[in-house]
Amino acid sequence: MTDSTNTTPNTGADTGSASDDTFAWTEPDATTGTDTRAREWLAQLQAMIDKLATQAAPVVREVGAKAAELAAIAGEKAGPVAQRAAELTGQAGTKLAERSRDFATELRRDAATAKGDATATASDFEATTETTVPGESNTADEPTASGVV
Repeated sequence: MTDSTNTTPNTGADTGSASDDTFAWTEPDATTGTDTRAREWLAQLQAMIDKLATQAAPVVREVGAKAAELAAIAGEKAGPVAQRAAELTGQAGTKLAERSRDFATELRRDAATAKGDATATASDFEATTETTVPGESNTADEPTASGVV
């Protein structure tokens, strides 16, 4: 009992749908030279690029238009915020300038007071060291135990 069925092997893939072969690469004839083959490939490549650019142009225009719309909206919303920030920066700068002037005046006044106090203290010190009570010796002029005056 031999079963002899006539089957043929499947030699190709069946996709079930027609494919668009406009971007398919075709091999040139083997009889042509290498230079001619390269020119044919470049011509096919250029045709593919042209077709792709033609098909993509509307999409690119739409993306550009949407980007321009978004930039316009951002500019409209950012304008008032930037103006308010500029006003606040101006106010803060004015306050800082006033405080800095007051601080500089205060430092100068303190320096003048300290200088006046130092002059008064030095003159008071000289007056107290020169006067001695009769019968008492001035201890500032006496040598110390270490011999340093």
